Amino acid sequence: MNLSMKDRVAVVTGGSKGIGIAVARRFAESGAKVAILARGAADLAAAREALAKDGLVVRDYVCDVAKAADISKAHDKIVADLGGIDVLVNNAGTARTLAFESISDEAWQEDLDLKLFAAIRFSRLVWPGMKQRKWGRIINVLNTFAKAPNCRPAWR
Repeated sequence: MNLSMKDRVAVVTGGSKGIGIAVARRFAESGAKVAILARGAADLAAAREALAKDGLVVRDYVCDVAKAADISKAHDKIVADLGGIDVLVNNAGTARTLAFESISDEAWQEDLDLKLFAAIRFSRLVWPGMKQRKWGRIINVLNTFAKAPNCRPAWR
């Protein structure tokens, strides 16, 4: 199926590796203006350069989506650079496997900030523009570790 995303703006969090860069690639191949976000500037530059070798143009933005201020700043910069955001792919996240009883409150909070609140906050920012344009898509990616943590009971 050939879908054109010409003149659409797509944002992919966690866009420097894995699923994120693959999604960014497909949007760019479909003609979208693509912004990839991640915490690491070097990883973002490497992703942008890898896509550029295939003739694909993406913009990269350093952003720790676990921080509300970073999300807001990145959102404003992307809108200024590329225009209103039409597609948001909330893909940021890491996988940690720990025994349930050893996970601290701080670790739980870090996961919630990165995997849940980041999606809520970014979605809240793009929603008004999507509503105004009467078009938009928000895609939330969840990894298997988030759904099935390593929580084998210690008493086994």
